[in-house]
Amino acid sequence: MIFQNLEKYGCEEVVFFFDKGTGLKAIVVIHDTTLGPALGGTRLWNYHSEEEALIDALKLAKDMSRKASVSGLDCGGGKAVVLGDSSNKTEAMIRAYAQCIDSLQGRLITGQDVGIDIEDTLIMKQETKYIVGTSEKVRDPSLFTAHGTVYGMKACAKEAFENPRLTGLKVAIQGVGHVGYHLAKELYQEGVALVVSDMREEQTNRVADECNAEVVPLEEIYSVDCDIFAPCALGATINDETIPKLKCKVVAGSANNQLKENAHGDELHKRGILYAPDYVINAGGLIAAYMEWKEKTPQEIMNKVEQIGDRIEEIIATSKKTGEPTYKIAHKLADARIMNQRREQKANKKA
Repeated sequence: MIFQNLEKYGCEEVVFFFDKGTGLKAIVVIHDTTLGPALGGTRLWNYHSEEEALIDALKLAKDMSRKASVSGLDCGGGKAVVLGDSSNKTEAMIRAYAQCIDSLQGRLITGQDVGIDIEDTLIMKQETKYIVGTSEKVRDPSLFTAHGTVYGMKACAKEAFENPRLTGLKVAIQGVGHVGYHLAKELYQEGVALVVSDMREEQTNRVADECNAEVVPLEEIYSVDCDIFAPCALGATINDETIPKLKCKVVAGSANNQLKENAHGDELHKRGILYAPDYVINAGGLIAAYMEWKEKTPQEIMNKVEQIGDRIEEIIATSKKTGEPTYKIAHKLADARIMNQRREQKANKKA
């Protein structure tokens, strides 16, 4: 089953780490390094099985390759997952994990993701130099992910509502964790009416208080009559069951792997719902980490993040011209850059 999954999702390298003393169980996937070293965060999650953890890492790593490519970054894609409950993590386990990352000698450069916060990465930085997101310029990548998502939404609004301004629109946010919370705050400042849901009541109460948001139960968020539906929780929320419930013109959010299957991107297209490809619109955190790694200034980082809107506009324009769904256009743009680089590398070797 392991090798079947590796063949299905494709990757250059998968490394399994186990440390008996700390209980560390981790999987590192390096998907593609054609454009440069693999860059991807570390997710600590209480997976139901080791197979589920592997598949999640494989999917996320592949998307990271495409995310880096379509964003014009000279790095590849990778992802790491640590199996466990974030409430039980210890400093010893974090240090053991960082030592594992160090043993890869730069083939993966990692940072924050679900379950891994700035305090963890600062500890990891003491064990390995292959960590990003620890400088004062970045620290919290969710801020950049949210900001890039707003600019992607503006590009979608320009097409769907003939106005890039978000003021007066209604956005339903599914998941108001780190990114969803910052997204809600920025949208509220833009004059957007918000409806939110999250399994954690303290999170929805916080957004309700600070952003005057309406709170609805988890399953009702799909059927909210809104302009933009923003998936900002875990993946696969756009599927056979949820698509018929949608009452929006745009799906644009920060979650990874929003489409359960590619066919669901086709279905959104058929229904006239504009979909912002997830790894394009949510690339702000990766862009910030990459730019930090390249020692760019805060203004240079923000300028690069805001270019997400330009890429979404390009994808929409191509989709209108060809009639193809936006997710397919994004795949073609990302994969073409990688393939062109591979051909150039092969040609240089022969020369």
